[in-house]
Amino acid sequence: MAILSKNMTRGALALVLAALVCAGVLGASTNAHAVRLKDIATFGGVRNNQLVGYGLVVGLAGTGDSRKSEFTIQSLVNMLEVLGVAVDKRNLRPKNVAAVMVTAQMPVSSKPGTRLDTTVSSLGDAESLLGGVLLMTPLKGIDGKVYGLAQGALTVGGFSVQGDAASASKNISTVALIPNGATVERGVPFRYNDQQQLKVHMNEADFTTTMEVVEKINQTLGGEFARAEDITTIDLEIPPRYEGNLVPFMASLESLEVSPDSKAKVVVDEKTGTVVLGRHVRLSKAAVAHGNLQIVIQENANVSQPGAFSSGETVVTPETELGVDEQNRQLTMLEGATLQELVDGLNAIGATPRDVISILRTLKSAGALHADLEVI
Repeated sequence: MAILSKNMTRGALALVLAALVCAGVLGASTNAHAVRLKDIATFGGVRNNQLVGYGLVVGLAGTGDSRKSEFTIQSLVNMLEVLGVAVDKRNLRPKNVAAVMVTAQMPVSSKPGTRLDTTVSSLGDAESLLGGVLLMTPLKGIDGKVYGLAQGALTVGGFSVQGDAASASKNISTVALIPNGATVERGVPFRYNDQQQLKVHMNEADFTTTMEVVEKINQTLGGEFARAEDITTIDLEIPPRYEGNLVPFMASLESLEVSPDSKAKVVVDEKTGTVVLGRHVRLSKAAVAHGNLQIVIQENANVSQPGAFSSGETVVTPETELGVDEQNRQLTMLEGATLQELVDGLNAIGATPRDVISILRTLKSAGALHADLEVI
């Protein structure tokens, strides 16, 4: 695997990691360096359930919703009426209140009393949630039932301040977190140990990797317990000795080491000039001549001023300067039986990451690049 990048800032690092995943090289390895099954696959029955709720954040320092957010006012009126306080919505000024959406992920194994982290996001036109407190908010699942309750002080990772002539902000101040801010009130009716058959879902669609996992599982269990259903799904029968006690069985499976394979792929990001080449990329012999053409046009305006007390007129005369700079490079033979040879060949012609993107596209069109080329 190789990475060619002009700049490697923190923002570019995230794009590089995304490109590595797309290229199938993040987590992949050679035969000498295997990876665990838990890092390249997921297991059926082990999942998170999405919860969502609508609530109010109070205690803001004048950075809440304005009167334009009518749903905030109506929600505030409804809440106060439930608490026995009669108010006139026309007199409310909700600048210290913000309507928010509350989300959380509940693992399937969660039981009543389990604490969950929650994310709070502004729904109206609040400027900041800094210093706010979320009031008790029911969290519902896709079936409309309440599975948890969220409440607590918000943790905001940014700020936003504004004056009459200037403003300053850092990160996003309209999204906040509440660590352990939700309590599970209803568990999912699911018993993991009662399963009679399991499924293993591969993260990458590759027949070679899937069959290697099947063979590794059968070899470890000493029988034909695993069978590939398709390119990403493996059916797994429960050995008799593990029936009703699947936790030790799954612990032994997820620590199995396999050597995943992947297709040859090149991923480029034209926005940052990042190029990621997978370890299986090969290049047939090809001759490449790559040169840059740079044209600079500069316009100047000259003013012609007549002498004093003369009958002449002041005129503006344009002046254009044109410069053309073209790099003349010789043909260079490129051939990459290995990834290192390919990288060395691209470096030999002095190609920058931007140049590499153009060269790779042309090589792909010429049929010399034996890999999938993906632009993100």
